[in-house]
Parts: sequence; C-alpha cells; structure tokens
Amino acid sequence: MNVNNLAAVEALLFTAPEPLSLEELADTLDVTIEEAKELVAVLEKEYNEKKSHGIQLKEYNSNYIFVTKEHLAPYIKKLHDTSMSRSLSQAARETLAIVAYRQPVTRGEIEEIRGVNAEGTLRTLRKYDLIKEVGRKEELGRPILYGTTGEFLRQFDLNDIEELPEASSE
Repeated sequence: MNVNNLAAVEALLFTAPEPLSLEELADTLDVTIEEAKELVAVLEKEYNEKKSHGIQLKEYNSNYIFVTKEHLAPYIKKLHDTSMSRSLSQAARETLAIVAYRQPVTRGEIEEIRGVNAEGTLRTLRKYDLIKEVGRKEELGRPILYGTTGEFLRQFDLNDIEELPEASSE
C-alpha cells in the first residue's frame, strides 16, 4: 500500500466540506476504486477502533468524511458556544419527519397531514439543507416533490434513509 496515497486520502477526507465518494477519491489520486476502498478501510480501522483519536471516519450513503466522535460533543459545544438558536421548531421537526418518511412528498400532502400551511417550515428546512427539491409530481399544476439530503443523513447519523426507525402509529 502506498503510504503517500493513504496520507492523501486522509487529507482529502479531513478537508472535504462534504463526504467524498470512492470514485472522487480514486479520480483525485489516479488509483482504482478498489485501491481507494482499501485506503479508506485502513483509515476507518485506524480512526474508528482507537480511542486515542477524537475523530472517526463515517460513511453516509457510500460517501466518506471525518467527523468528531459523538462522546466529545460537550467539549466542542463548550468551545464553540453552540447556541440553541439553530435548533428546529416543533413545526419544522414535524415537517421534516413527514418528508423523511413519505418522500418524495409535495407541500400539499404535507399540509394535508399537518393541517397547516407548510411554506415557511419548508423554506427553513431548505435553508438548513435538510430537504431539497427532488422533482415534480405528474399531476395538474406539477407540484414540487421534496426529499431529504445528504446533510439530513449526516445530521441524524444515518448511512441511508433505510436506517430511519420505524414510524410509530400514534
């Protein structure tokens, strides 16, 4: 295994603003996807199994990025004085849950479920990059269809949408 390529993958994943695919890593390093996969596996073992590291390699929908280990969150919050101002309102959380479980879903369908206008909450969820436009429904007016984003997966620590817990029937 090429140690320089291992260091390069580490640097790419550490500095990436969004998770990188094996294809992106392979293209950047001029290696095969299989070689990129082996390099990622070495880093995953190094960072995820040793308690001496404060970061770990996470996979989100077959894309990889370094994140801080969850048990260190209190220190990070203290340093950065994270305020609750970015937390979502109850309405936004309800709307996000509807989008996550029913996607693709239209604003009208969300409003029918919630019984209130969803325009503002959809705007908020788009602003935080938790939902996105995924197409248009084939019906009169061609309403926008919404679905979740990669950022949604990262925020809720999900590899893919299939990992959502079962919806309760309450």
